[in-house]
Amino acid sequence: MKKRAVFLDRDGTINREVGYLDDPDRLVLLPGAARAIRRINEQSIPVVVITNQSGIARGYFGEERMEAIHDRLREKLKNEGAHLDGIYFCPHHPEGKLPEYAKSCACRKPGTALVEKAAEDLGIDLKASFMVGDHVKDMELAGNAGMTSIMVMTGHGREQWEKAGDDLRVRVAHVADNLNAAVAWILNRI
Repeated sequence: MKKRAVFLDRDGTINREVGYLDDPDRLVLLPGAARAIRRINEQSIPVVVITNQSGIARGYFGEERMEAIHDRLREKLKNEGAHLDGIYFCPHHPEGKLPEYAKSCACRKPGTALVEKAAEDLGIDLKASFMVGDHVKDMELAGNAGMTSIMVMTGHGREQWEKAGDDLRVRVAHVADNLNAAVAWILNRI
């Protein structure tokens, strides 16, 4: 039987937005983010990060550095009693400088390839799942995959929400101040 999951954007949703996060030492969790993830963990609901990382295609950092950043993220969450069930990232960008990554792809949000891969790997029902993020692309991904969308006002959220057109705004299920508020909303609906 497939289960629901909570998909999270990384930068600006879980950790502080710093531009291109290229160093594990620059990763700082947003206040309450680990607690929010722990609350989902306590309900035995998978938590999966879906993140665009075009800094790889642009040559700012490599996949090894990205893995070190993800290791740091896992470590910081573990220290607060939380965990992720998966991290899926897209290293591509059509205007990338590195030929192996310079392409359009289905895994770059709002494309659905990463959430489809996570659903296959973890037995997830996307239609019963949630996507939380601070960017219009996160909300578009949710719509493209049939998930419930929650936009947070951390990171780029407030700026993105102000720029969003009415067509997107009516498709967003909820707007939350931060990840903790988004998780409270989700847990009240399941």
